[in-house]
Amino acid sequence: MANLITLGRLVLFFGTLGLIYTRQATAIQVATVLMIVVIVSDALDGWVARRRGSTSDFGSVVDIAGDRVVEQCAWVVFAHLALIGIWIPLLVITRGILVDTLRALAFRDGHTAFGPQTMARSPLTEWLTASRTMRALYGIAKAAAFVFLTGLVTTDTGAAAVGVFTSGPLWWFGWLCVYGSIVLMLVRGVPVIIDAWGYVAGEQPAQTR
Repeated sequence: MANLITLGRLVLFFGTLGLIYTRQATAIQVATVLMIVVIVSDALDGWVARRRGSTSDFGSVVDIAGDRVVEQCAWVVFAHLALIGIWIPLLVITRGILVDTLRALAFRDGHTAFGPQTMARSPLTEWLTASRTMRALYGIAKAAAFVFLTGLVTTDTGAAAVGVFTSGPLWWFGWLCVYGSIVLMLVRGVPVIIDAWGYVAGEQPAQTR
């Protein structure tokens, strides 16, 4: 069930991107709401898996893969629409490839990104990468950033709501979330590289937790 939710989330996400590219005010307003649903549903598949007692290493990998697709494609689209610099999606993609490659090495030896078999080697790195606090903070910042950038597309439509996206507190908060989410992405990525160094060297890193 959880994996089906992840698949449905991806279908909904690409439909949302299609609405954004219509450049029609009503369609983009709908896309803004759907973007919220896409981001919020990220937590739904994990909740369902825990509720049904069907958590698995495979499900964890599928969940992360779904997150990567949404995250990287969204940044690429917003850069293509000239709302952000191209350096942002390039940075996000590079970080994603590095982190996922290192996690794949750890997974080969029986360690996962989160959970009882986590690859984290200290309480600090586990907190940065896997704690509910950090995952929620990053998720909220990323969700707000994507919703804000989706709303910015209305600047090309002449919609009445354009003003709230181009000036005032919402404008400042939106850009804070955009760049804040990038900072959090990097902060959560560095511990993975540190913890996985033993795998790169072909060694089994000792747990220090």
